[in-house]
Amino acid sequence: MTAAAPRRRFFLGAFGQPGHAFPMLALGRELVARGHEVTYETWARCREPVEASGMRFVAAPEYPVFPTQEQPLSPYEAIVRATRDTRPAVADAAPDIVVHDILTLAPALAGELEGVRVATLIPHVYPVGAPGFPPYAFGARMPRKAAGRALWRRLDKPVAKGLARGREELNDARTRLGLEPVAHFHGGLSEDLCLVGTYPELEYPRDWPEHVHVVGPLIWEPPAEAVAPPPGDEPLVLVAPSTAQDPDHRLLRAALAGLGREPVRVLATWNRRPLPGPATVPANTRLVEWISYAQTMPECDLVICHAGHGTLVRALASGAVVLAVPHVGDMAENAARADWAGVGVRLPWPLLTPQTLRLAVRRALASPERAAAVQRIAAASGVDAGPARAADLLERLAVRRTTRAG
Repeated sequence: MTAAAPRRRFFLGAFGQPGHAFPMLALGRELVARGHEVTYETWARCREPVEASGMRFVAAPEYPVFPTQEQPLSPYEAIVRATRDTRPAVADAAPDIVVHDILTLAPALAGELEGVRVATLIPHVYPVGAPGFPPYAFGARMPRKAAGRALWRRLDKPVAKGLARGREELNDARTRLGLEPVAHFHGGLSEDLCLVGTYPELEYPRDWPEHVHVVGPLIWEPPAEAVAPPPGDEPLVLVAPSTAQDPDHRLLRAALAGLGREPVRVLATWNRRPLPGPATVPANTRLVEWISYAQTMPECDLVICHAGHGTLVRALASGAVVLAVPHVGDMAENAARADWAGVGVRLPWPLLTPQTLRLAVRRALASPERAAAVQRIAAASGVDAGPARAADLLERLAVRRTTRAG
């Protein structure tokens, strides 16, 4: 904490999956290191690292993202319930600023009800479109010519209709909570401060709103023992599948079958989700239960992954080229950005076989241009730069709030 940033109170709230809980944890650690008082509301399984980082832990209400037979709540019905559950915790913490994850609206709405200024943490590329952009999560690259931009503009109206439905559902939830409706799309994003936790190199050129800042990745991982790679001098390839997707381990099995005779060393993990059956592990491969990315990726030449944002940016921060095999959600978008930025190769999920994976690995390792682009990113920004930039902006927002209140 600097002389210009007196001690403040921050209330953080995040969805409990690693891709959302971990970036917020990185931010909380930075705020604590600056001397601020931090309360973090997230899922119960994150209690230990939250408290070990010096934050006060609050258990978040845990509702399914999609309705189930046991809990038939629509997403916005769940938000209304969660906001009512979260509001007492926000009131008790009496924060200067509430920072909420993009998927976690309850802390934001609770903060608004308590008259507290709200900021949004987006732990991936910015999801708001612009004229001529392909729709977010399509997995399409930015068009290079006017004809391509015109093609994507044809989807502006259908996309706007979907956003209008989302705004209507959000405003219904806001009305039930006693809040005024919003007129703009993406009403769950703060209009005071949005922190975009990705590399600028992964963002398409655009005119940025004044309140939106690309701060760089916010990276954190639980501690783990170091794992030795297979011996030798050949390029080291890490197979780092998603911790939540691909339940049949199709990507991992393709790597085991496709890379056994390649002139590479392969270090692969099943991420504590056992394979559905026995696997043949080639002589050039080591297969383990869990890997510390922080300790392993700096030694790697190539990281094969599903293109979850956290894994993607950790690889780039470590100086490793990425082979992205996107599965679901925003993974296709992340893979397209890596391809567009020249820091990775993407292999579409429907085309994944041991043979296509082997060819994609050869292509990725044969490109000095990709390796150089990744090294430029790694050299320009350390792992701690994103949390530091985000904390700077939050401290400034807290000063603005105090000034207006005064």
